[in-house]
Amino acid sequence: MASNKQTKSALNSMKMQAASEVGVPLNSNGYNGELTAKQAGSIGGQMVKNMIASYTQQNSAQ
Repeated sequence: MASNKQTKSALNSMKMQAASEVGVPLNSNGYNGELTAKQAGSIGGQMVKNMIASYTQQNSAQ
């Protein structure tokens, strides 16, 4: 099982990628309190889309 640090790092990387895909700038220091709910939601939605695509791709290969 992955450690918490590995999991946190992977999710943070996924978040940064999703933010880039939807065009929302994130601070690299971890604090993004200035984001609107719409911006945060678009990042989360893109993360879910990417997770579903990854899961589907992994399971279609089996």
